[in-house]
Amino acid sequence: MVKIRDIDLGEFPLLLAPMEDVSDPPFRAVCKQNGADMMYTEFISSEGLIRNAAKSRKKLDIFEYERPIGIQIFGSDIESMRESAVIATEVNPDLIDINYGCPVKAVACKGAGAGILKDIPKMVAMTSAIVQATHLPVTVKTRLGWDESTKNVGEVAERLQDIGIEALTVHGRTRVQMYKGEANWDLIGEIKKNPRIRIPIFGNGDVETPEQAMSNRNRFGVDGIMIGRASIGYPWIFREIKHFMATGEYLNAPTLEERVSTCRQHLLESIRWKGPVLGILEMRRHYHSYFKGFSHFKPYREKLVRTNSEVEILSLLDEIKTHFSEVMA
Repeated sequence: MVKIRDIDLGEFPLLLAPMEDVSDPPFRAVCKQNGADMMYTEFISSEGLIRNAAKSRKKLDIFEYERPIGIQIFGSDIESMRESAVIATEVNPDLIDINYGCPVKAVACKGAGAGILKDIPKMVAMTSAIVQATHLPVTVKTRLGWDESTKNVGEVAERLQDIGIEALTVHGRTRVQMYKGEANWDLIGEIKKNPRIRIPIFGNGDVETPEQAMSNRNRFGVDGIMIGRASIGYPWIFREIKHFMATGEYLNAPTLEERVSTCRQHLLESIRWKGPVLGILEMRRHYHSYFKGFSHFKPYREKLVRTNSEVEILSLLDEIKTHFSEVMA
């Protein structure tokens, strides 16, 4: 069994990655229903939290059905990160996760996210301050290094473990790579094989199929896998991987009815949490993914992203189900 302190995650947990503008409560709800074992909030700005910014505070919303769930924070100032860890602890998540992996220029070039990979002593000091600021387990998500010449994640793993983190997730790319090229899991595997490492090591990057998940588990010995982009519009990826690992067989793809039903649930949860304006607006990024691969879906997508009416969207989803059921019959 894989454990983060007293949090039992099962034999081989599948984690939902914290993705900005994606991993909100509505999206987490449909992923949880389809087998995600551990989830995280979108990353939350430490500066936003300590200044009581509404957007940052809203991201602290967590619900009992989501557990276990971690709140992920990012920032470049050690004291601000310490204070934000205290604030996040007050809403009683299961753990605090530190984002040392975001490669986006607006974050990394200010010394936050993956930007801190240029300054490992500061990373260690910041992590230590956060560990001391909360009674909750502290975990970290990071990358292999800043660039090809500084792949220092092996050293990072040892040093962060030594100051008290209780799990580490590694994305198999450098910051300079962003999301280009293939994720390199070799260094992730080396961390797991390091006899000094006692904490769970989770791998992340390019896991899009059950076969890839199985291969990475067998080849690199990781304790679990974090899934990000492959889950967008396809929360069924979690149950498909679990079924394949348990049986060696493929689970049937979600039916048209399941796609429409889950998309509908996601929409209604989005409206309930964000309100009718923002809930509908931010749902627009998901429609294409829910119906990816359906021929001639574009006209429906264009209608879905143009309307601001909940009633009209629900009617369009019913129309999609009827239309494609007839086409596929």
